[in-house]
Amino acid sequence: MRIAVTRERGVGERRVAISPEAAKVLVAAGHDVVVESGAGSAAGMDDADYGSAGATIAPDRAATIGSEGLVVSVQGPTDSDALAGFTEDHVVVGLLDPVWNPEAATSVAATGATAFSLDLVPRSTRAQSMDVLSSTATVAGTQAVLTAAYRLPKLMPLMITAAGTIPPARLVVLGAGVAGLQAIATARRLGAVVEGFDIREEALEQIRSVGAKSISVPPAEDGVDPAAHTQAALTPHLAEADIVITAAQIPGRRSPILVTEAMVDAMKSGAMIIDLAAIRGGNCELTRADEEVAHNGVSILGPTDLASGSAFSASRMFANNVVKLIELIVTDDGTINLDTDDDIIAAMLVTTGGQVVHPQVIEAGGPQ
Repeated sequence: MRIAVTRERGVGERRVAISPEAAKVLVAAGHDVVVESGAGSAAGMDDADYGSAGATIAPDRAATIGSEGLVVSVQGPTDSDALAGFTEDHVVVGLLDPVWNPEAATSVAATGATAFSLDLVPRSTRAQSMDVLSSTATVAGTQAVLTAAYRLPKLMPLMITAAGTIPPARLVVLGAGVAGLQAIATARRLGAVVEGFDIREEALEQIRSVGAKSISVPPAEDGVDPAAHTQAALTPHLAEADIVITAAQIPGRRSPILVTEAMVDAMKSGAMIIDLAAIRGGNCELTRADEEVAHNGVSILGPTDLASGSAFSASRMFANNVVKLIELIVTDDGTINLDTDDDIIAAMLVTTGGQVVHPQVIEAGGPQ
């Protein structure tokens, strides 16, 4: 199978979908790997590294895509320029986000190409090795804490010095998925005092397992709005925090509001919120994607590119996930496995034969 690796063109995207190490694995498996020149440069992976791995370096995007084969990218092609040259003989693998953006699926289907969306990988034991979302969240959670530690006008750990005792920074994490738990673990390593909250009881146990104190919110009484009840219970915790990291996202839907303007008003001057859900509107109602908002002395950051902050490591993790998917969808005779009796293929297959075939994407607005 011909496997093409294109250079990312999205603003702030520094990752590459296939690392030289992953290319070497694919070449050893008998695949013809073609890499667009400069595809790995922003991640510290040079063309020479790919050449040494057995890949062919193509001079531009058109030569990379070619007339057929599997085309891999981090951010999948979704607009007319990115999809130029794609035909029914191509297979697209990338982050298409088709449930949130069904028009992307429509655009890919119009080319005739088959598409697998990496953000639709099921959360199952069998699919774990292909789960790019967990890999991305791991990097984003780590980077959120490192960003906060750099920006905060305080040191993170407790320090006892000849000049006196410096108390540790206090950090609250809202949402204990992969990103939130990684943020907690990173902050604890840096010496912060950390609290975490999630609406799921099992997540509260996970928060405690990585060394943080869990925030328990009792059920709301009858007639009381559950969201308002939770926000009221969280407010005193945020008021004491130096850093708040929010990481609650719902696939295909707007991020839930966890932090209201009134809650931000209760926070102390110099505190910081890093909203990892900014790309879906944010968990804080003051968040603006890729902007920094100042409100009553509190800085609210809405970065959407933290997964690219450690581009070398992030690319290697992403590539390892993609290789596992390729091993599943490319058969021994070089054809594409479209057997939707396989739960992973059924979950990730978005388009084929010129049609959008994923039920959730169709429901979200794809063509019937």
